[in-house]
Amino acid sequence: MSRRSGAHITRQASDSEYMSGQLSAFGYAITEEPEGADLWLINTCTVKNPSQSAMTTLISKCKNANKPLVVAGCVPQGSQGLKELEGISIIGVQQIDRVVEVVEETLKGHEVRLLSRKTLPSLDLPKVRKNKFIEILPINVGCLGACTYCKTKHARGHLGSYTIDSLVDRVKTVVSEGVREIWLSSEDTGAYGRDIGTNLPNLLNAIVAELPVDRSTMLRIGMTNPPFILEHLKEIAAVLRHPSVYSFLHVPVQSGSDAVLTAMNREYTVGEFRKVVDTLCELVPGMQIATDIICGFPGETDEDFAETVNLVKEYQFPQVHISQFYPRPGTPAARMKKVPSNDVKKRSRELTSVFESFSPYQGMEGKVERIWITEIATDGVHLVGHTKGYIQVLVIATDSMLGTSASVKITSVGRWSVFGEVIDGSVVVGEAPKQTSSEPQKQHIQNQVEEAGCCATDSCGACACSDVAQHCRPERCEDIPDAPQTSGGVNHQEAVQQSTLVRRNVEGSTKASKSNAARSVGKEQQVNVVTRRGVNVDTILWCGLAVSFAATVALLVLLTGKI
Repeated sequence: MSRRSGAHITRQASDSEYMSGQLSAFGYAITEEPEGADLWLINTCTVKNPSQSAMTTLISKCKNANKPLVVAGCVPQGSQGLKELEGISIIGVQQIDRVVEVVEETLKGHEVRLLSRKTLPSLDLPKVRKNKFIEILPINVGCLGACTYCKTKHARGHLGSYTIDSLVDRVKTVVSEGVREIWLSSEDTGAYGRDIGTNLPNLLNAIVAELPVDRSTMLRIGMTNPPFILEHLKEIAAVLRHPSVYSFLHVPVQSGSDAVLTAMNREYTVGEFRKVVDTLCELVPGMQIATDIICGFPGETDEDFAETVNLVKEYQFPQVHISQFYPRPGTPAARMKKVPSNDVKKRSRELTSVFESFSPYQGMEGKVERIWITEIATDGVHLVGHTKGYIQVLVIATDSMLGTSASVKITSVGRWSVFGEVIDGSVVVGEAPKQTSSEPQKQHIQNQVEEAGCCATDSCGACACSDVAQHCRPERCEDIPDAPQTSGGVNHQEAVQQSTLVRRNVEGSTKASKSNAARSVGKEQQVNVVTRRGVNVDTILWCGLAVSFAATVALLVLLTGKI
């Protein structure tokens, strides 16, 4: 079944925004038309083989279109010897600040390979946010785990944390620019700071201190594995209770069997996972927990799987990302004896059926909730907001409410989200201002309303380049090898590739001007507004009548002439 997080939502998305921002600031235009692009830039995720296959397909399309190509992200960093990458410019996960240099040289016909690890990229690089109200803030790279199925560590490496001061400075900057949600991004949020002598609670308290007191900007904490938050549960609960922090956390369990967790080298027990969930739910009112399950890990018996099903039934998580195991080349799990594929598919279907039987939002109808509105739904009709517990609420309202907070009455409840009606106007906190040329904006209206989509759940916890769960649509994936069947969670598709189509500035200028950047943002906003309004039914009827009348008159004239 499936998941949007998210957004969605991911470290890879943040990298893409930074690369787009640098190219825009240097005078390049980001286009949605492949044929008109001067160069293709593909940002990749190595979470699972289907993602890598999608990259191969895009590379083939690019070669057939005879376009210069740059491939970035986890795949070239972790598998630089791939045959598909021969003769192609590649850039690693810690060299994104040199993307302009790589693009320039590639356009000259040169092949560039930048993969050596170095210091962390600056957080102040120019950036083009896909949603101008949402800042995806990476707090570290890599992780401390050694999961036997994980390929991402090969690419992202060991833990490297940004300093608290640099992250707080970034928060101050984005708040001043009108950002309404800050998503902390990491391969494992809980491990933050262990390499630089600090910890996650210290960072969270420092960030929360900089959030506006009017709650106009909300903080969402990223995915965290159980081992690294066990010792900080009370401190993290205190942060999650803060009025400007969503009471939501993505904590992957992966299996309800200790035997399977040991084979995965997850470094925690089911009992420790229970302690995390029980403590947070006890200390944080309205706490929402999302989790991940891998079905059919090598060695998983029917008894092991039954323990997983019982765990999910007991907690009835509102969001569960269900994935079929797929061996990644070069990982220890790839050498383990596989569970028969039919059994894996059967288990994923059974667990999906169990999950779909829950009604997590039952009882909300008629309640009044405050929501933060940041997106337009893919149906073009609803706006997307989230409650303090990060429950998705769909409302019908004007675009002017984007970037605002409002009280709504819940009118109906669905399986993946709820519907509401604005009852007090809105607590308007103002629209995010247009970006300066140092950080141009390109609004990307992206739905996190889809009622659950396919997420690649594998990186020592969740999507290797991801963090937290978002919302998705039901999408049957069980017949695709290892297709994650996220139930209710993250919103980036199984093929976690992001293509950036780069076009040279037609003016030939090396720097994009502020006025041009502002105008382009304004135009895109106008187009989005027109799209949402749709066509007025009365107008269609009147036009139809006019056409019919004209046709009748023409016919009468023709008949009169013949008579």
